[in-house]
Amino acid sequence: MTFVPLAADWTVHALAGPVPESLHRTLADGITARVPGVVHTDLLAAELIPDPYVDDNESLLAWIGRCTWGYRTAFTWVDDGSERVDLVADGLDTVATVVLNGTTVATTRNQHRSWRWDVRQLLREGGNELEVVFESALDHAEERERVLGVRPHSYVHPFNAIRKTACNFGWDWGPALVTAGIWRRIGLESWSGARIAAVRPIVRGGRASVGRGVAVHVDVERAAAAQRAELELTAEVAGVQACAVLPAGATTAVLDLAVPHAELWWPRGHGEQPRYELVVTAGGDSWARRIGFRSVELDTSPDHEGSAFSLRVNGEAVYVRGANWIPDDTFFSRSTRDSLAARFDDATEAGMNLLRVWGGGIYESEEFYDLADEQGMLVWQDFLLACAAYSEDAELWDEFAAEAREAVARLTAHPSLVLWNGGNENLWGYVDWEWRARLAGMTWGEGYYQELFPAIVAELAPGTPYSAGSPYGFSHYVHPNDPAHGTTHIWDVWNKVDYESYRSYRPRFVSEFGFQGPPAWSTLFSVVHDEPADPFGPTMLVHQKAREGNAKLERGLGAHIARWDSMDDWHWATQLNQARAVAFGIEHFRSLHPLNHGSIVWQLNDCWPVISWAAVDSLGHRKPLWHAMRRVFADRLVTVQPRPSGLVLALHDDAAEAWQTTAVLRRLTLSGEELARTELTLRVPARESLTLPLPPEIALPGDPRHELVVAELGTGERALRWFAEDPELLVARRPYRASAVEAGGGDYRVTVTATEVLKDLTLLVDRVHPDARVDTALVTLLPGETVEFAVQAPEGLDPLAFLHETVVRSANDLVPPRTAVVGGGAPAAREGERMRFSAS
Repeated sequence: MTFVPLAADWTVHALAGPVPESLHRTLADGITARVPGVVHTDLLAAELIPDPYVDDNESLLAWIGRCTWGYRTAFTWVDDGSERVDLVADGLDTVATVVLNGTTVATTRNQHRSWRWDVRQLLREGGNELEVVFESALDHAEERERVLGVRPHSYVHPFNAIRKTACNFGWDWGPALVTAGIWRRIGLESWSGARIAAVRPIVRGGRASVGRGVAVHVDVERAAAAQRAELELTAEVAGVQACAVLPAGATTAVLDLAVPHAELWWPRGHGEQPRYELVVTAGGDSWARRIGFRSVELDTSPDHEGSAFSLRVNGEAVYVRGANWIPDDTFFSRSTRDSLAARFDDATEAGMNLLRVWGGGIYESEEFYDLADEQGMLVWQDFLLACAAYSEDAELWDEFAAEAREAVARLTAHPSLVLWNGGNENLWGYVDWEWRARLAGMTWGEGYYQELFPAIVAELAPGTPYSAGSPYGFSHYVHPNDPAHGTTHIWDVWNKVDYESYRSYRPRFVSEFGFQGPPAWSTLFSVVHDEPADPFGPTMLVHQKAREGNAKLERGLGAHIARWDSMDDWHWATQLNQARAVAFGIEHFRSLHPLNHGSIVWQLNDCWPVISWAAVDSLGHRKPLWHAMRRVFADRLVTVQPRPSGLVLALHDDAAEAWQTTAVLRRLTLSGEELARTELTLRVPARESLTLPLPPEIALPGDPRHELVVAELGTGERALRWFAEDPELLVARRPYRASAVEAGGGDYRVTVTATEVLKDLTLLVDRVHPDARVDTALVTLLPGETVEFAVQAPEGLDPLAFLHETVVRSANDLVPPRTAVVGGGAPAAREGERMRFSAS
C-alpha cells in the first residue's frame, strides 16, 4: 500500500462572494495555497490581509467567510498496476465539492469526518487536475436553518445547522473567523487485494493479571478481485501473536490475545505509562500503534448525599485535577506536535491529570492523544455538540452517526481516553434556558445523547464509560445541573455573584467553572492599540468576547481588591483576582473530599489573544492563574477553611504515600509578631483527607486588619488565612528590598526580601521582554523571608528592568492610600513611596 500526499502546487481562488474590489483580480487569478491549511492563512502568507487577531481586523475580514473558494492543484500520476487508487481526504472544511479531471467525485458537508473515494477510473497517466470548491459555510448554515427549523443556539450564527466546529463562528472567548480549506492531509492511496480499514483494540486491564489482554477488532476492505479469496490476519503485541483467516467475502475479524505479563498503564500520579506496540497485518497491509493496558470505570452510584461521579482506573479512584481544552489556534492547521507539547507541559507542570476536549471544538489530532498517552494525562472527550439544540432530521443524524463512529473507532486505541461525553450544556439548556417553548415540539438532540452516542460507544468502545452530557445528573428525575448528582457547571460566580459563593456548593464533581482575567501585558497590547489604553476601549472590547465581560471583571473585584486607578493596576488587579477566585474554588472543592472527586477548570488555553478564562494565553505566557493552579493542584494541599463551628485545617493527600508531618499553627501580626502558637503531629492516609478544628487562640483575631493565621507543615506546605480583605489590611505598599543579576545564557535572578508581610508577590517579566518567562508567582513573604525568582529571557537585557514597579507587583500595591502604611506605622500616600532596590 502506498500513500502519496498531495501537498504541493496548490492555489486558492475566490470564485464568488463579497471580495473587496482591491483584491478581485488577484484572488480571481489565484494565490499560492498551503495544504493542509485554510484560506485565512493563505491570504496572510500572501500579505493580502492584515493579521485577523489585531485590533478589529476580525470584523474587517468577515467577508472571507461569505465567499466561495476553489483550491486547485495539478499532479502527475503513474499507474503502478494497483487494483485500487483512492483519493483520501482526512479533513475538508466544510461544504466541499471535489472535482478530479472535470468529474465531480463527491460533495461533503462535515468538517469532522475523513473521506475516501475510489478514483482509479478518473485518473490519467501523466497530468491530472484536482479541484476542491468550498462554499460559504456560514451561508450554508443559514440556508439549512431555514429548512430544518430555527433552534436555540448561543451567539449569533446558526452553527447547530452544520457539522463544522461551533466555536469557529465565534464564542465568548473566540473570534468569528469562519474558515474554509483542506485542513488535514489529502492524497492518493494505491492498494491491491485488501487494506486494513480500521483497528479497534479493546483492552482488558485491571489489577489482576489473569485475564489481561486485548481483543483486536479488525475491519478490512477488499478490492473486487480479492472478494473470493481467503485473507490471513495477524496481530502481535508484547511478544504474543494471534492469527485468523477471513473466509471469502468476510471483512471483519476479532483476534484475541492474552497478555498477562503486560504492565498496567496508569494516570500520571498513580503509576507509570508503559505502552506496547500492537502490529496488525492483513495480506500485504499493516497497521501499528502503541497501546496501554488499563481498565476504567465510572462510579455514579447513589448515596445519602446524592449520587457520585468518580473515575476509577485499574480499580483505583482518581481525584481529577483538570482543565477544559479548546482548539489551541483558531486556524487549526497551525497547531503542531511541538505547540501541543508546550500546552501539555503547562498542564502537567500545573499538577493536572485530565484534559476535557470540549464539544464546541474538534476531535484532536493523533499527536494530541499520543502526548496524553505518553504523559498519563487522562482525556475526557466530548462529542461535538455545544450550547445549542440540534435537529434530529436524517441529514444531521446520519452525519452525527458517521462522525461519531469514526471518532470512537479512531480513538479507542488510546489508553488516555477514559470518558465519552454526549455534549456540552445541551441537557441543561433544554431544562433551564427556555428552549422548550421556542422549540414547540421540534427535536433538539436528546436522541443523540440518550440513544445514538451511547449505542456507538457500547458497540465500538465497550470498556470506556459514557455520560449523556455535561453537566448531567445521571437520572431523568434530577436536574441536569444539580451539584449533588453527577457533574455540575458553576457559572453564577462569574456571571452574578462573588467568588466566595463557591462555598455555598457541595458538588460531587465540577466539570466547568472559572473566572476571567486578561492575558499577559505584552500579549494584550500586541493586538489592542486603543489610545489611550482603557479597559473599555473599542478594540479592547473586541478582545473581550463575554457579554459585559469587563464590567464583570470590575464587579468581580468585590470587597477583595480595591478598584484600580491606572491601566497598569487594572491589568494586575484583574489577573490577581482571576487567580484568587479559581484557587478559592479548588481549595473549597478539595476540602470536601471524599464527597467531591474533582474539578475541571475552564480553561487551560486560548486560541487567540483575548481576555478570557484561560490559565495560559495564546502566546504561551502563564498567567498568575496558572501559578495559583499549580499550588492548589499539588498532590498534597493544606488550606484553612471556615466551617459553621469555626476555622479548620483541611488536608488532602492525593499522593501514593501517607502524609506524615508536623504542623506549626501561628497567629501573627502583619509585622511578624507571634500572638499564639500550637504544634500538631499529622498523618493523612494516601488518597485520603483530614479535617481538624483550629484552637480558638489561633482562629480568633484581636485586630482582623493586622493579623493572619499561618499553618506551616514539616513537609514544606503552607496555608495562610487572612482575617480581612486587602482594602482593609494594614499593609505597607512596597515593604521589600530587591536585587537583580544576569547569570548568563539568558538566565536572570531576582531576589526579594520582605521587611513586612508582602502578599502575592509576582514578576510580570513579559513587560521587560515578550519572550521572558519566570518560574514562580503569587509568593507571599512573611517579614524577613526571601524569595529568588528565576527568569529566562534574551541575553543582554538590563537586569534593573526586572525591578521596575510595573514588573514587581504584589497585592500590597493595590491597597488604597487610606490604609497603606509604611513600616506598620501611620498611613502614607502612594505617591510619596518609592521602591528600594539594588542591582548586582
